Amino acid sequence: MASGERKTTSGITVPVTLTKKDVPAIDMLPDGAGEYPFTRGVYPNMYRGRLWTMRQYAGFGTATETNQRFKYLLEKGQTGLSVAFDLATQIGYDSDHPMAAGEVGRTGVAIDSLKDMETLFEGIPLDKVSTSMTINSTAVILLAMYIAVGKKQGVATEQLMGTVQNDILKEFIARGTYIFPPGPSMKIITDIFAYAGEHLPRYNTISISGYHIREAGATAAQEVAFTLANGIAYVKTALTAGLQVDQFAPRLSFFFAAHNDLFEEVAKFRVARKIWAQIMKEQFGAMNEKSMLLRFHTQTGGSTLTAQQPENNIVRTTVQALAAVLGGTQSLHTNSYDEALALPTEKSAEIALRTQQILAYESGSTNTVDPLAGSFYVEFLTEQLEKKILSIMDEIQQRGGSVACIESGYFRNEIARSAYEHQKRVESKETIVVGVNEFTSEHVEIPETLKVDPKLEKAQVAALTELRQARDNEAVTKSLHKLGEAAKVGDNIVYPVIEAVEQYATVGEISDVFRNVWGEYHEPS
Repeated sequence: MASGERKTTSGITVPVTLTKKDVPAIDMLPDGAGEYPFTRGVYPNMYRGRLWTMRQYAGFGTATETNQRFKYLLEKGQTGLSVAFDLATQIGYDSDHPMAAGEVGRTGVAIDSLKDMETLFEGIPLDKVSTSMTINSTAVILLAMYIAVGKKQGVATEQLMGTVQNDILKEFIARGTYIFPPGPSMKIITDIFAYAGEHLPRYNTISISGYHIREAGATAAQEVAFTLANGIAYVKTALTAGLQVDQFAPRLSFFFAAHNDLFEEVAKFRVARKIWAQIMKEQFGAMNEKSMLLRFHTQTGGSTLTAQQPENNIVRTTVQALAAVLGGTQSLHTNSYDEALALPTEKSAEIALRTQQILAYESGSTNTVDPLAGSFYVEFLTEQLEKKILSIMDEIQQRGGSVACIESGYFRNEIARSAYEHQKRVESKETIVVGVNEFTSEHVEIPETLKVDPKLEKAQVAALTELRQARDNEAVTKSLHKLGEAAKVGDNIVYPVIEAVEQYATVGEISDVFRNVWGEYHEPS
């Protein structure tokens, strides 16, 4: 790779040298951040006013173990919580369901009922800590539980801060933890928008996610194009449901990956802000400037981590986190170096958090807004990415929009093609992955990894059995019936879901009510 043509992950050919002639749009760059179309950032003073939220993704075993990890991370200087839920919770099964066997507490924390949620946030004041919940199909249930825990702590819903991911379209595209068909799934999301517009002024009602699309194999350009196309679909659905754009759009948020091409990633974040602002203002007629802001959380690239020479992942994560900071993220999760092998240990999670803190307090990257603005290379990449992203988005709209592209398989086919092309470049060594296809080592040292005790699954199931015996089951039955009726007639379901969780109805029981009304989605072969 000493010579020859160089391209970014999105296929942009990079000249050896760039001059002002190569970047005609450089003279049109906004003077500062906080100015439409927000290419340079969403706030005028960015990190001089407030650092990004340092939010390490965490969750394993039962609520007790995860509560301890949360407190550990907060003690080490983390400034926000991010909850990882286990697979059973994500797809609406209780821990004692046959489908949950062997999965309880493995990829995240097991949450069956409000009792678990109470334990998860025991000793953590919800009026002072911002919480992000990575949950989609069952988002309304977990959000209801969070609201209920707040009430028990004496925290009004208006005081709750955080984000619920609640992005079902990317589940159909890239991740697969969907339950219900697209129509009812989108209805749940607009119900949450409507509820939050009245009761959750400080809570982000959706995190429109490109992260999982990128992790599945998409390029940087595809990640932004597919994500913003999904954003358009959510806005259109909400408008069709009768909501006003400035009623819900200020609480929309986004979630992107940061991968290894430092300069392309910085340019990606800048152009995503610009395109979204223009969409909201010009296509949807937003008047409130907050409706035009693309505020986003970033997670470093899990798919870029290697099991070989895992300590190298610390360097990869640092480069990726720096890209997010230089690109103006509002919130950041840095992956731990051992995540290609297992869930993070306390030590590896602390190193990942310290990476953010060093960037924040030692690197100088926060001293000025948009520090790479005016760089011929960054402005060239921003301009070229904009053309690619808009071209892809035009094709999506011509194909009928995001839902139509999900149903036709367009998204999956495009992601698979990009992933295949990347793998070919790795195998041919056109793309070098240190420790994998070059600079390898014969001696492989596996670090100590986190092991989830199988006994925790038995303990979780036993606690669930005890809950069902102790609660008022007649009240649970009544609340579930009321919820089913609301779902059948198309009422806003957030209110009856809150009532059901407060009676200690479980995630699985509430999900089954919806399954009975709406059915389950099965991907076409």
